[in-house]
Amino acid sequence: MNDVAAAEQAAAELERLAREIAHHDRLYHQQDAPEISDAAYDALVRRNREIETDFPDLIRPDSPSRRVGAPPADGFAKVEHSTPMLSLDNAFDADDVIEFFARVRRFLGLGDDDAVDVLGEPKIDGLSAAVRYEHGRMVVGATRGDGVTGEEITANLRTIRDLPLVLDAADAPEVIEVRGEVYMARPDFLALNAAREAADEPVFANPRNAAAGSLRQLDSRITASRRLHFFAYGWGELSEPVAESQQGFLERVNGWGFTVNPLTRLCHNAADAVALHADIAERRSALPYDIDGVVYKIDRLDWQRRLGMVSRAPRWAVAHKFPAEQAETTLKEITIQVGRTGALTPVANLEPVTVGGVVVGRATLHNEDEIERLGVMEGDRVIIQRAGDVIPQVVEVLTDKRPADARPFTPPETCPECGSLSAREDGEAVRRCTGGLTCPAQAVERLKHFVSRDAFDIEGLGAKHIEAFREEGIIVTPGDIFRLEAREQAGEISLRTREGWGDKSAENLFAAIGERRRIGSDRFIYALGIRQVGQTTARLLARHYGTPAAWREAMETAQPREGEAFDDLVSIDGIGPVVAGDILDFFAEAHNQEVLADLESLLDVQPLEAPAATSPVSGKTVVFTGTLTTMTRAEAKARAESLGAKVAGSVSKKTDYVVAGSDAGSKAKKAAELGVEILTEEAWREMVGDAA
Repeated sequence: MNDVAAAEQAAAELERLAREIAHHDRLYHQQDAPEISDAAYDALVRRNREIETDFPDLIRPDSPSRRVGAPPADGFAKVEHSTPMLSLDNAFDADDVIEFFARVRRFLGLGDDDAVDVLGEPKIDGLSAAVRYEHGRMVVGATRGDGVTGEEITANLRTIRDLPLVLDAADAPEVIEVRGEVYMARPDFLALNAAREAADEPVFANPRNAAAGSLRQLDSRITASRRLHFFAYGWGELSEPVAESQQGFLERVNGWGFTVNPLTRLCHNAADAVALHADIAERRSALPYDIDGVVYKIDRLDWQRRLGMVSRAPRWAVAHKFPAEQAETTLKEITIQVGRTGALTPVANLEPVTVGGVVVGRATLHNEDEIERLGVMEGDRVIIQRAGDVIPQVVEVLTDKRPADARPFTPPETCPECGSLSAREDGEAVRRCTGGLTCPAQAVERLKHFVSRDAFDIEGLGAKHIEAFREEGIIVTPGDIFRLEAREQAGEISLRTREGWGDKSAENLFAAIGERRRIGSDRFIYALGIRQVGQTTARLLARHYGTPAAWREAMETAQPREGEAFDDLVSIDGIGPVVAGDILDFFAEAHNQEVLADLESLLDVQPLEAPAATSPVSGKTVVFTGTLTTMTRAEAKARAESLGAKVAGSVSKKTDYVVAGSDAGSKAKKAAELGVEILTEEAWREMVGDAA
């Protein structure tokens, strides 16, 4: 046989083996119904390996050998998600679930008798990942990251045996990105920890940490040695629709070779959803994997599209968390933590106790009113829980176990960090330090906020680094972060020689900082830590003003708290006089102006891109007034924003359109006085392409 014929025969054999081994992988890992013995399976894998050794140029993208991993990579590349990987809002009890259904009804304008189906599925305690397929073959996989940008971990995802390398379907779209949760089963976690303990290596705290550590290995051979699994739950980019419902989508991908959680169930109302939650909670301890709640998703995909998202969470889904785990311990002392806005938060310092697999030594007491409500004293025996399985808090005082020397809490009259007076304004539950940025604690907390995940998200610059660098004067203002590399090169500082650092860690930090020199204006505004300006408000400001320079100029003009610039600020739908006052207070402080000017000279802050730049209302300011009949006010606003329009709450000279429903009042009258174009609901829908 000549070389060409031998190669053709080898290629055909490799194709057959890849298909046959993938078939047996699905039977074993997804259906728990193997057709052949382990020895027969091993023989197929061995035959595949022998042919690839003889013909290395013929190794296929879907080769079973890809499952065993590859030598270490230099690092993880960044992958920008084609559509954001959103987080979920939480529900903690039945009332929250009922309210979720009510919100959906209000937004869509549905009646009480209209059916609202949701698909409920266990919320796996693992790591979200996205896997992109082109022409049926896996081409790239990534972590969720910050929801916009993740890390490229294709080689590691290829090692997961219940994640198909090739889609087992002729009807799969040309491009499909399947999203799901990577997890480690509890028996595999216990076996891994036993092996690590025997090898005198540190053990993992829980299966989620083990899965995260395994998935982020630069050497994918290590990932391959740890048995990970994948449950598909959603999608990102699609070249064509594949279903009309959430349930239909999962049925399709299940047919293509993905594993879908078998406990997933269609619920027709809130009562069904709560019943599913109770059923899964009862089974929780017997499941082979960790879960921390149940996710409900509106089943109709056309409704999902109409509902859209708010901030970084979809309106069409919610996570119904399980009740927080509780534990009893001693509250040794109440201390004060100073936040970035000067809030003095009382903190319970506890006798360390394990709650939900995590050792807890501190818990929040929120404010003075909460301390009074609980009746808690220093020395008390208390019940603590991790709210949402994350934030520890004190929920009950065991007064029958109170020691004779228990001490009541006295609110501080001065800030424990800077000595400035503390004050509690009328109507506020929080006591605040009056020292402003002269208070070192506020300065440190603002810097921590600046680099936090939803702000600049600078990897390698955590809270402890910020505290140390601030104390040593290495980072005093946010702009100092972006001067670190230049100062290192000039010999002014030396991160490389610090304890726990080195050339690699310093270079990684400089690279991470460099990547954040270009940032969206909404993240930039949020990072400033202005009181009451969260992610949603930051996005509103970024959309309305465009650039930081334009925003800064407008806020300076609005300082008298009257006039056109001020009216324009408070007209933004979602920003009222109180929030506007906090924004203007920030700009009234000379120090903040200096910080802004410094950052603008160091960064490339990108205007927030309109979601639909080609729409006829992109960049236009729209006001809705009166009663709308074909859509709710909330839906109309969300639709306008999705098309790139700015939605305002009041009419001004800058308003482009007023959409007037029935019973339009003063806003329509003012629009007529100012010469602003007034549209009927039908004319608006025709303009944006939603005409019935």
